[in-house]
Amino acid sequence: MIELTGINHSYRKNRSGLRDINLTIEAGESVVLLGANGTGKSSLLKIINGLIFPASGRYLFEGEPVTKRSCRRADFVREFRQSVVLLFQNPDAMIFNPTVFDEIAFGPRQLGLQDVDDKVRHWAHLLDLEHYLDRPPFQLSSGEKQRLCLAALLILDPRVLLLDEPTSYLDPGTTGWLVDFLRGLELTTISSTHNLSLAPELGRRTVLLSRDRSVAYDGPTDELLADRELLKTAGLTHIHGHEHDGVEHRHYHTHDWD
Repeated sequence: MIELTGINHSYRKNRSGLRDINLTIEAGESVVLLGANGTGKSSLLKIINGLIFPASGRYLFEGEPVTKRSCRRADFVREFRQSVVLLFQNPDAMIFNPTVFDEIAFGPRQLGLQDVDDKVRHWAHLLDLEHYLDRPPFQLSSGEKQRLCLAALLILDPRVLLLDEPTSYLDPGTTGWLVDFLRGLELTTISSTHNLSLAPELGRRTVLLSRDRSVAYDGPTDELLADRELLKTAGLTHIHGHEHDGVEHRHYHTHDWD
């Protein structure tokens, strides 16, 4: 479904970015994009979503090139935008309509889809938003805003859901709900995180981005989490000092920092 070959990208001329990314993702996979802050996870998701374009390399979605030129073609971009959607890390960056109802309805209205009102109520019910449909989105809590953004994406019936650090603004209870909800979706998911304890909940396959913004690992999540040396090199473990019976010890820990 998704094929990235030799992808290189940087935001500024003198700032290094993604380096030689080669990645293939099959339909129906749940993939974790793991890496320390600043390793290019968000940039890679934006490339897959067609929001930014690499300086070099090739991106194919179901065999079709995704480029600046193809994204100017109305026939291609309409289907692509409906098929591949991105949940931003900060839900406030996605919300701009006057009511919750209008926010969920915005995408299908722009695409000219049918039965929009019924679809809005369907997804509002599934995401426990039906009592807020007439309210301004800014009045919602962070967890409710996250559910609203999910509803606004899933109403499009996408085939690929990209999630950029989806639990950054969520408490533990809402995080658990989100993990369970994602498991029930029958679509391809790519979720970025630097949270090691969350990684196995989001997918059996993990792609690890190193500090030099290249792929350091691509394989089973459980095997990566058992490789303390690789996690140390990737900046996902830290040296931690503590005492046992009055004796200080220092060794690597894989605590999660959010």
